[in-house]
Amino acid sequence: MNPEERALRRARWAITAQIAVVVSLLVAVAGAIAYGMLLSGQHADADRTLARTIQLGPATIPPGCVWLFTPATHAPPGPSPAGMPLPELDGTVPSPGDVHTERRSFGGMTYTIRVENRGGVVSQAFFEERYQIQDRSSLVFGLGVAEVLALLGAVLCGRVLASRAIRPLADALRRQRTFVADASHELRAPLTRLHTRAQLLARRASGRDAEDLEHLVRGTRELGEVVEDLLLSARACGERPSLEPVELGSLAEEAVAAEAVRAGEGRVRLAVTRERRPYVVQGVPTALRRVLSALLDNALGHTPPGGSIEVWLGVPDERHVELRVRDTGVGFPPSDAERIFERFARGPDGDGRRFGLGLALVREVVTGHGGTIAAAGHPGAGATFTLRLLRADPT
Repeated sequence: MNPEERALRRARWAITAQIAVVVSLLVAVAGAIAYGMLLSGQHADADRTLARTIQLGPATIPPGCVWLFTPATHAPPGPSPAGMPLPELDGTVPSPGDVHTERRSFGGMTYTIRVENRGGVVSQAFFEERYQIQDRSSLVFGLGVAEVLALLGAVLCGRVLASRAIRPLADALRRQRTFVADASHELRAPLTRLHTRAQLLARRASGRDAEDLEHLVRGTRELGEVVEDLLLSARACGERPSLEPVELGSLAEEAVAAEAVRAGEGRVRLAVTRERRPYVVQGVPTALRRVLSALLDNALGHTPPGGSIEVWLGVPDERHVELRVRDTGVGFPPSDAERIFERFARGPDGDGRRFGLGLALVREVVTGHGGTIAAAGHPGAGATFTLRLLRADPT
């Protein structure tokens, strides 16, 4: 699966998840409202029942699950639950007409309690909430089932809606790949002819002209490689290329030689610092060549006349090869160390031309090779790009 398809799949699941979360929240809110209304209604019903029971007095048998206690008797007759009445509650209604209501749990059950002072006689009425608790439990269970069903329905509907929403983007990406493939295919033939003619001219030329034509040959070859890679990328749908041993030192020297004329015109000193030893990494030569060209292009575009650019190669450990491109240019704020790798990012200074997507493409290529790239710099103090790749011959 290519990166675009993975991104589209993640987008579909993200939309589906968002729809499911919204639906779940709506069901949860509706359930909370229903539960609150049920609870409020039950409490109001219990309060009315207790008030009516105290008003009728012990001469009338209370409704089921209700007990009434007065100083002289209690109803219904017979044994009452342990703990009833509660003498300490009598003090809450010291004056005639006072009423006190609370809910308390004891003996493993929850009761609504009403204490009322009627003409100096204090009565306590208890309402057992057994059946109310059962009703609330049934409601919670039903809401849980509804939540699960709503979540499943939201996932299914969200998946369908997300697919429909993403389809235009998928079509646009498919047309983009088709355009890249068609454009690359049409460019191959004229670029091949241009490269061939440049080679013929280079063979016939001599002196400084021959050197310039060699640079032209190298440039047309690199341009052809870019077009070829675009075509292969569009056809292969982003499959990871096969890696092979590449001598990174030689690529660095070739890249520096290719930019020597531009560096001379800009009066910038350009050099390679390396030991005379192989720096073999696992990679794709054409892709790594473009990485080096992009880094040098970036450095040249941001280094003023009189500055210098150094390409340094080393072996920091047994498993990696490290390459640094250090310049004495305008630099950048440390806070921009990550932003400069974003697509189409460009600093406020310099005239770097950018290759394709610039440093963003560089990071994508390096990451595809299993390596890392980091940038460091300060305004007015230059910048350093550190590239680290796996060695092809670890010792």
